[in-house]
Amino acid sequence: MRKTRVCLTLSCCLFALASSACSQSSKKPGLWEVTSTMTFQQSPFPAGVQLPAGSPFGSAPKTTQVCVTQAMIDKYGGPPPQTTGSCQMSNIALTPSGMTGTLSCSGTMAGTATVSSTWPDGVSSETNVHFTGTMKMGPQAAPVEWTMKAISAYRGPACGGVKPPQVQ
Repeated sequence: MRKTRVCLTLSCCLFALASSACSQSSKKPGLWEVTSTMTFQQSPFPAGVQLPAGSPFGSAPKTTQVCVTQAMIDKYGGPPPQTTGSCQMSNIALTPSGMTGTLSCSGTMAGTATVSSTWPDGVSSETNVHFTGTMKMGPQAAPVEWTMKAISAYRGPACGGVKPPQVQ
């Protein structure tokens, strides 16, 4: 009886490990296209301020191409969360179908964000970020809160002229 329980437990563990390995290996390194949309819940900008076209703080969707390496897949499960400036990812938890983590930023925009990504298959993902903190506006800091949703789609194994971002 004890032998049967041990074999059953080992079989379940091996199945879970194999499922996780298959899920991780199905995510593909190469060129990914990421379309993101940012929405402010609390804007640091005065009411009526028009942001220039292409501003990183505008609400229009932005599409970029990212060269994803195997190291990024190993660390984040796929395309990494897009960060700028002095932001660091921590508390990264990978699952077979996604990842969660915390984004901490200092500098012009300081605060923290929760990050979650889902990977329904090896060729697409959806990432959601919710940030709260402050943004330096001249000599003062204004409160800021925003969410960002990004949809990523695999475009192929060759990155062409797109260089991979540094993995933190």
